[in-house]
Amino acid sequence: MIRLERRPTPSRLWSGISPLVAVVLTMVAGGLMFAALGKDPFEALRTIFWDPIFGEFAWYFRGQLLIKAGPLILIAVGLAMGFRAGIWNIGAEGQYIVGALCGAAAGLAFYPAETRLIFPLMIVAGALGGFLWAMIPALLKVRFGTNEILVSLMLVYVAENLLASAAVGWLRNPESSGFPGSRNLSRWEASANLEIWADTGIHWGVVAAVVAVIFAQVMLTRHLMGFQIRLAGSAPRAARFAGVVPGRLVVVCLGLAGVLAGMAGLFEVTGPAGQISIDFASGYGFTAIIVAFLGRLNPLGIVAAGLLMALTYVGGDNAAGNLGLPAAAISAFQGMLLFFLLAIDVLTNFRVRMGRGVAA
Repeated sequence: MIRLERRPTPSRLWSGISPLVAVVLTMVAGGLMFAALGKDPFEALRTIFWDPIFGEFAWYFRGQLLIKAGPLILIAVGLAMGFRAGIWNIGAEGQYIVGALCGAAAGLAFYPAETRLIFPLMIVAGALGGFLWAMIPALLKVRFGTNEILVSLMLVYVAENLLASAAVGWLRNPESSGFPGSRNLSRWEASANLEIWADTGIHWGVVAAVVAVIFAQVMLTRHLMGFQIRLAGSAPRAARFAGVVPGRLVVVCLGLAGVLAGMAGLFEVTGPAGQISIDFASGYGFTAIIVAFLGRLNPLGIVAAGLLMALTYVGGDNAAGNLGLPAAAISAFQGMLLFFLLAIDVLTNFRVRMGRGVAA
């Protein structure tokens, strides 16, 4: 008989090594999946994890890694603040989309003006859009006690319909001969998320991710709000005795997550994506949940986790092009990572015991 026995205190060893074990198990399971698809598993893993960093075109892929990691880190840092406080925002994808819509709309309202004030205005509009979208589940939870998981998740589908409406309607390029999609913002210098280093594609979204990590690390370790977030997550009853106001914490955590997700959407639409389109929603808001937990809800850990997840995106595209791997296999590979992480995390709080069962 196999049973789980709760530990007196969480295991620091398993808490530290569970992400590494999850990555190893993901590679093993992913290799078996690639083999079942008729591909050489070692070649597939090498193409995904080795070639983008040390391969022939590593100079190009390294820049792409930072571009992919930027929005993941931005969103994951905001989510991690709420998760540490026991506030479960699952709708960052919707906040990402609305941030992109608001930022793009603010910029296109001034088209074809050429002034350097437009791009900062778009950043503010994107952050505000994400914030306001996150305030819907926040205020509903504070006022009516609704479940923020369900409300924030359902709002993702509302945001996707707003995106489709914008792409074919109120933000559609009038010069596109009926094709859906807005004007190309990355080609309009006033709103383009211009490269910081030439020929790398690295843009201001990467800088924003670095700033967000530093801000979150300082807040968690040096600020009263960070103490309240940590206390609310680890000891909710003690937090109330310490003067923590649950409603205020919900608004702050969801609001911060919305701001960062909205900014991520804005940087994406003015950079790599270039325009509002029906398929703009990239799933970054959901993937960032994996990044947050893989990084142990720690800002510095999220940086490493974001780069690893970006590697699966860049390497996955490389494998799809060179080895013919289907895109669904890469998505399944990313999903395995969260599955194994959650499974191994059980060992942090429980021991596995084997022996005979006791008769009733």
